Parts: sequence; structure tokens; C-alpha cells
Amino acid sequence: MRLDRIHDELQIASIKKLAEEKRCALGFVGATPIASEIFNILDKLEIILLEYPIESDREQPSFCAALMYSKQGEEELVFIGLNTAIYFDKQIYAIAHELYHFFTKTGSQFGRVDREDDLVEVQANYFAEEFLLPERALTNTIIEEFKSSSLRNLKMKTLLRFIARLQCTWWLPYDSIIARLKQINAINENQYLSLFSIDPRDMNGEYGKVGLAMNKEIFIKLNSANHNINASPKSIEIIVRNFENNLIDEDDFADILSVFEKHPSDFGYDYTVSEDDLDEFDSFFNGR
Repeated sequence: MRLDRIHDELQIASIKKLAEEKRCALGFVGATPIASEIFNILDKLEIILLEYPIESDREQPSFCAALMYSKQGEEELVFIGLNTAIYFDKQIYAIAHELYHFFTKTGSQFGRVDREDDLVEVQANYFAEEFLLPERALTNTIIEEFKSSSLRNLKMKTLLRFIARLQCTWWLPYDSIIARLKQINAINENQYLSLFSIDPRDMNGEYGKVGLAMNKEIFIKLNSANHNINASPKSIEIIVRNFENNLIDEDDFADILSVFEKHPSDFGYDYTVSEDDLDEFDSFFNGR
């Protein structure tokens, strides 16, 4: 899903404005990267993050992330289910994608962030890119470093080093960065196609070696799948409090915790989860 799929300039401007407003409201002014702070943003917005690895036997993942709502009494709970079997930079991107649905109340669905058959999903992807790496920050970075808004005369090796540094700073996926560079006309079509032909996950390839040399720890982290099964500490606290305030019953409390390999006894409550409930919850996450 790329900007060239959105043909309405007013629509593009509106998404840019929304991304800038939300970044500023959350404390990310100007050229301040969000990167790992995306998880703290979810806490600030009281969105419960549910991390679970869902493997796929296909080339593309079953889904990347999904925004979900649940009504408990008079309180509406908001969840983002995150597939941790995908690369970590894609996880960051997927969360930002779902935040567009959260901010615009457009809803979401279990799906991949690379789907191109839905204009709303295209808009959500552009928001994610602008939210994580604002066009203004990218343009200013290019001008400050190369004294020009164009990268068209750079050698490929220089361009790859620049992209690797961008990725390790802003935590945006490689393909999203080169798409951004094309969007702002910093690179030409031939450069775009050459860059797109590179496998950015190959640690023995030219780009992989450059990334490892730039920042080995972060580059490996971004290009790995962590397979986490967890919810954020604040999210776990919300779940426990919802139980204590009788917003969810004993079975739901135990069911939710079990998905993240936790138990009510961890919090001083001793309940068991039936095998049927475990199977039902596992089926929900694995789409069976």
C-alpha cells in the first residue's frame, strides 16, 4: 500500500496533518523518532497490547495486527492483537497502522498491512509511514546531510548506508523507507527498482552487512521475529483490575491470562481454566 494509490491531494494532506497532530500530542515533536516508544504510546492511549505469534505456512503472514473492542459493563476496552511471528520492524509498522484505525474510528479487521485492495488500508499504511517517519523530518535529514533534496546522484553504496542509518534510527521497514524516498522524489525509478530488488533480511547480503556495521544490536532486533507471548505490564494490570471490579468473570480472567502464559495465582487468585476454554481461545487467535 503506497502513497501513489491515494490520488486525492486533500486526503493526503489530511493524513499528514493527523499524523503530525497525534505525534505532537504524544510528545514527539519535529525529528523525534518514535521507534520503541510505540509501546509506551499504547499505554498512554490505554490500548491493551496482546502479543501472540501466529505462524503461517504461506509466504505472507496470516495477519500482522488487528484492532479489537470489547464492552465490559459500561466500559469499552480497546485491544491491539499483534502477531509476533513477523519481523519486529513490521510489528512496529503494524501497530502504527492500527493506530490510524483507532484515531479515525474506521475499524479494522484481521489482515495484513500489505493488502492493496482497500483504500482505508492504503490510508492507514500512509499514516503509519508518516507517523513513524514524517516527510518533513526525512526531507530535512537529506538536505542537512547532502545539501540537496535529491539522492539521485549518490552511489548505491552511499545510498544503502544512508537507508540503514535511517532504519536504525526510525525503526521503519526497509521497503517503507525506499517507498518514502520515492514519494518525495529523492530517488528516481531506476534507483527505486534497484533498491527494491535487494533482500533486506539477508544478513550476508550487501545491505545486511551495512546494517550490521551501522548498529548491530538494533539491526538484528528489527530483522528478527521475537515470538513474544505477552501483554504489556499496564495491560496486565488493567486485566487484573477489570476482574477485581467485576467487569470480567473468573473464567474470562483465567482465559485471557492463560494466552500470555500467566495464571490468576500469579496475582493471588487461584482459578483453573477448562481445556475447552483454552481450545476456544487458541482457535480465536489462530483463526481456526
